[in-house]
Parts: sequence; C-alpha cells; structure tokens
Amino acid sequence: MAVKIRLARHGAKKRPYYRVVVADGRMPRDGRYIEEIGRYNPLTSPKTIDINLEKVDEWVSKGAQPSNTVSHLIEIVRTGAPVAEKKAKPSKKAQAKAAAAAEAAAEETAAEAEATEAETE
Repeated sequence: MAVKIRLARHGAKKRPYYRVVVADGRMPRDGRYIEEIGRYNPLTSPKTIDINLEKVDEWVSKGAQPSNTVSHLIEIVRTGAPVAEKKAKPSKKAQAKAAAAAEAAAEETAAEAEATEAETE
C-alpha cells in the first residue's frame, strides 16, 4: 500500500480550506483517509498552517511520501519562516488604464515644460 501525505480540500465553493491527511494513494483526493495530521487555510492573512510535526515524522519513518505542496508546508512550519505573499497581477484592463494615465501625465509635463520655455524667451 502506497501511503501519501497530502491535502484534502474542504470548505465552500471559492473558499478553500485544506486538511493535511495521511491516505492510501489509491483513494480519491477528498475520500477516505487514515489520519488527519494538520490543517491549512490559505485565505487568512497571514496564512494559517497547523501541522503536527511529530505525526509527520512518525508517518515518514513508516514510508509515507508527502506531496510537493505538503513538503513545502512542512518546511515552512519547521523553519518558522513567514509564508511569502504573492503580489496580485493587475488585469489587462487595469494595465491599459495605468499606461494611458502615465502617457497623459507625460504629455502634461511636456506641455508644461514647453509653456515654461515660451515664457522665459
């Protein structure tokens, strides 16, 4: 039996909440699991990560394989480092609006510079 340590998704639509579980690799993502060893909530600020490291070490010694995401979360808990927040990338409309505003500001400063030059002459 291939035992995995992975995330099981819970929570409402567009409001994810994860449990860190030990499960048979053949079971579905949110299906039956052997033991719950932690929780992860990405929506809080800062993100909430609560993992029992003793249970993780116990299961890893028995041969359980953590998923990439879970191993990253375990590393964060072990080091105590804060979770890096991703910057939200502006939409294409917002980028176009910002570019137009920057262009208008540049034209305005150029017009002011010309007016100042004309006054000094």
